[in-house]
Amino acid sequence: MSLKNKKKLLFLVHEGSAQTNLKAVRDAIDAGTINAEISLVVSDSETLPNLEKISPDYICLAGWKKIIPEELIQNYKILNMHPGLIPDSIDGTVKNPDGTDALWNKGKFTTKAIQNFIDQKATYAGSSIHFLTSEFDFGPVLGRCFEKIETGDTVESLYSRLKKKENELYVEVLKNLSNNEYR
Repeated sequence: MSLKNKKKLLFLVHEGSAQTNLKAVRDAIDAGTINAEISLVVSDSETLPNLEKISPDYICLAGWKKIIPEELIQNYKILNMHPGLIPDSIDGTVKNPDGTDALWNKGKFTTKAIQNFIDQKATYAGSSIHFLTSEFDFGPVLGRCFEKIETGDTVESLYSRLKKKENELYVEVLKNLSNNEYR
């Protein structure tokens, strides 16, 4: 693979998190699965660098907790893993594999979103990877993953299983983007 053809990724990560999405992507790049390079990793405790100098093809959020300025949303393709099942339209719904309505978890960070799946007695938990837009917690969905909720699940047990699927999904989406398989 030529370095010239590789997509440039900028990762914005939450300081103190396990950063498993970033690790999964790094491993997939090293294995040649994703045709990209990670140009820079920035923690949410740092100030954003001059993005024009880096010129990333994609900005990838991994647990990032800060508000993304509208200017960045308008000028860059920003991927986010949301701990819920974002519909394809603002008034739409997503169906779980068993046909029940999926929970969007709009406005909830990970721990509260996972707890909401349990509290609402959902049959499945799930996550969506999407492009950020000006509409909060909404944007074109590039993929979703589901995890069956088991009797006795806790936030930790459910999220540990879902997180593995999120990592696989992030890799799959970046693989497709780096190979220009999305419009």
